[in-house]
Amino acid sequence: MPWRFLRVPWALLSAVFSVQRSLPSVDPMKSIIVREPGDPNVLEIADLPLPEPGPHQVRIKVAASALNPIDLSARAGRLTAAGLMPPMPQYGLGWDVAGHVDAIGSGTVRFQPGDAVIGLRDLLFAGGAQAEYVVLDESAVAPAPTSVPLTAAATLPLNGLTADRALDLAGLAPGQTLLVTGASGGVGGFAVQLAATRGLRTLALARPHDANRVRALGAEVVTSSDELGAAVRRIVPGGVDAVIDAAILGITAHQALRGAGTFVALVAPFAPPPIRGTRVVVQEVFADGNRLAELSKLVDDGALTLRVARAFPLDQAREAHELLEAGGVGGRIILTP
Repeated sequence: MPWRFLRVPWALLSAVFSVQRSLPSVDPMKSIIVREPGDPNVLEIADLPLPEPGPHQVRIKVAASALNPIDLSARAGRLTAAGLMPPMPQYGLGWDVAGHVDAIGSGTVRFQPGDAVIGLRDLLFAGGAQAEYVVLDESAVAPAPTSVPLTAAATLPLNGLTADRALDLAGLAPGQTLLVTGASGGVGGFAVQLAATRGLRTLALARPHDANRVRALGAEVVTSSDELGAAVRRIVPGGVDAVIDAAILGITAHQALRGAGTFVALVAPFAPPPIRGTRVVVQEVFADGNRLAELSKLVDDGALTLRVARAFPLDQAREAHELLEAGGVGGRIILTP
């Protein structure tokens, strides 16, 4: 029958095209996954279905994702062994993300496709950010700082929110004293800078070759953890009002704390006992897009500085893990699709 005589109801054609538009995408994307925990050789680059944003979610086309020590622990199986992750046949890595919104789910109001954003994936069972795309709740996402490249912006979410929440838990007023251990690192470095914005007097334990840089952030620097309590008390008689233990020194750092002061631990098993009437709390980070937006603005205001040491493509993730495990990098390691 000639095509001009073929009659197809318009309503049927419209329904077919509508179904096609609403079908989930089956296009693959590249993602780092782990099937069996182990050393960096277990890392794989897999083709996975492109994730679709649900209600109040955004899909981000990833420009960069920072590599964190928790990624090393997840890869090695330590998070599963500790009961922090359920056993899974495969799982992704990556908490930090910077990129552009690619698609939005129903009810999403804060972001539109094309927006430059940063975000935090804090659900360990969800798709990792070390991939070409990641889906996050809208509440976990914030506008990216405009003054730095997205590769640098990817270093802010996890460490920035961790440092910020640790300071909230310390509960200090302007003029009070704070000790930050691990001030050469990501969390400690942010804690020092954020403490300055709150008007605190900060002592920082930093590596000798980082002393001048950390001092420029507004801290008084101690360069050795040997007899740390005595060294701090020579500067602040009686001890500091609070400690943020980013270096996970435990009781060694607690010795610098005054009686009835506050000790903020970042890793629960290494929290010291609350001796001398002290208060010991454990910081647990969570995705907070509203506060992350405020931290992003602090970057643009020059109050927070971001440091990238090396950037690796996804297919060199093994080398990136080996470099982070070796230590002494002097900045953050970034993975880019």
